[in-house]
Amino acid sequence: MVNNVSALGRNGVHDWLLLRAAAIVITLYILYIIGFVAMAQEINFEVWHGFFASSITKVFTLLTLLSILVHAWIGMWQVLTDYVKPLAVRLVLQLAIVVTLVVYLLYGTLVVWGA
Repeated sequence: MVNNVSALGRNGVHDWLLLRAAAIVITLYILYIIGFVAMAQEINFEVWHGFFASSITKVFTLLTLLSILVHAWIGMWQVLTDYVKPLAVRLVLQLAIVVTLVVYLLYGTLVVWGA
């Protein structure tokens, strides 16, 4: 078990469950989009805009974005802890990744719920 400052109290089972849950959400979202495209008579801007204007699509899109970011964080954390041994360098890289993922989440939220 990893016992260092960058582990943040997580364990392998917790990461495994988060990755599986994120993968399920991403898969369901892909099926949701494919189902919409398959059922649409024609796809133009108005239809596509109406689809993404619905609240359920907005919530599902943000949930999927969050799942992708969780998936990315766990994957990057595992790569960094395996291959970057100096603690200071690893923490700086982890901070940069966390800041980037938070910016992605904020920007994604603005895109989905913005004007």
